[in-house]
Amino acid sequence: MAEAGSIVIDRNGYLGVRSRSAATFDLDARLPGQVFKEGVEGSLFCEFDAVLTPEFWPALCAMARWHGDSHVELLVLEPDWDDFYRPEYRMYPALSLSVEADMDNYWAAIGHEPDGDIMGSIAISANVIAVTGASGRWGCWGERDPEVAVFRGFPNVAARNEWRAQFGPFLEVSGALESYLPLTFAGRTVPDEYAATLTANYGPSSGRRP
Repeated sequence: MAEAGSIVIDRNGYLGVRSRSAATFDLDARLPGQVFKEGVEGSLFCEFDAVLTPEFWPALCAMARWHGDSHVELLVLEPDWDDFYRPEYRMYPALSLSVEADMDNYWAAIGHEPDGDIMGSIAISANVIAVTGASGRWGCWGERDPEVAVFRGFPNVAARNEWRAQFGPFLEVSGALESYLPLTFAGRTVPDEYAATLTANYGPSSGRRP
């Protein structure tokens, strides 16, 4: 059984998750633009679909625990809640799940099929997601097109390296441009402008001030 309250079902709960996400992310931004409001030094990338699997739950919990967050909150930005989820499934596409929950709880929430319709589940329908905690000091942003998710909020290099080794594979921006992103573009070539913008926003020096 999913933990009670893991799927946000009322408007106030949804707006609360959205408000906390907005403290971490620019909810109107999209890749290769800068989606994080601050602190993108040391960003790591993985494939988008990996985040919406039960096996990924421990990786999100580890990030939350670094910053003292008791819950992981996931918000779906696309499709729009008012145009798709509410009229089609009478649900708000967000969840708040305790870090004490397990992989089955996470899957019960994101894999929940409203009215028995798999197309309504977050795991299938979500195109843009934002994941963070109440601290706002870490985050995961994912987009189905271009099929990547980016993470920030590592407290130090050692924690980042340990997390990467335990839960990976994860790639830095250069690796993502070589391995993940070419598959999503025509001719399997990432446009120069896209690559330059992504590197400027998420590369090794992106979080430093001149």
